[in-house]
Amino acid sequence: MSSANGSQRADLARLIADARRVAVFTGAGISTESGIPDFRSPGGVWSKMKPIYFQDFVSSEERRREAWERAFSGRAGWVGREPNAGHLGVARLVAQGKVGAVITQNVDNLHQASGIPAERVIELHGNASYATCLECGLRHELDDLKALYEATGDLPACRSCGGIVKTATISFGQSMPAEPMARAEAETMACDLFLVLGSSLVVYPAAGFPVMAKRNGATLAIVNREATDLDSHADLVLHDEIGPVMTYAAPAN
Repeated sequence: MSSANGSQRADLARLIADARRVAVFTGAGISTESGIPDFRSPGGVWSKMKPIYFQDFVSSEERRREAWERAFSGRAGWVGREPNAGHLGVARLVAQGKVGAVITQNVDNLHQASGIPAERVIELHGNASYATCLECGLRHELDDLKALYEATGDLPACRSCGGIVKTATISFGQSMPAEPMARAEAETMACDLFLVLGSSLVVYPAAGFPVMAKRNGATLAIVNREATDLDSHADLVLHDEIGPVMTYAAPAN
């Protein structure tokens, strides 16, 4: 670790210690240290497979089958991993009462797996660890759907209403969920420190929250391996690995 990185980690630790309420905003970069690929970098998910748009999933049985083959095979690599030091550092801040909620662009369920109560995780892009019916909203577990699919070859359908079932993620072309967006905005407006961990901050409307926080008077800190378009707006920027940063800034007692 360079002396510059060490100084910046100490600066972040002081910002967290001095904050009344921290809003944590996480992107794919916090989960790459768990072995989950990000989306847009070379070798990322979308360099290996094209996204399936929501309208195509709904209208095409072939595209639905392709989507379920991906989900059941784990080819996208979004689930089945363990939380890393970054997730655990955030969980410690939640447990200490520093963080009201975690706003995440991720679908990997790792914040919940790190010990953060599900109601304290605001998932802007949904969750890939289970599925829901697009008609009635009933939750379906992936293991149950996979067993039935492998036994019959039939595409998943809702056990209650017979509607189309989809992993509980927000696909390209699908409307952003109103309730999580409203909760994220409320959390953003309530914080005095907005901490970005591992987001390239290019996907809107989610990437608008750091700007909203800054305009509302909050301190903005960004931790990401690569530069972001919002670095110039931030009070503190660390181009560093998130696990070591959070281990330093939010140490275990």
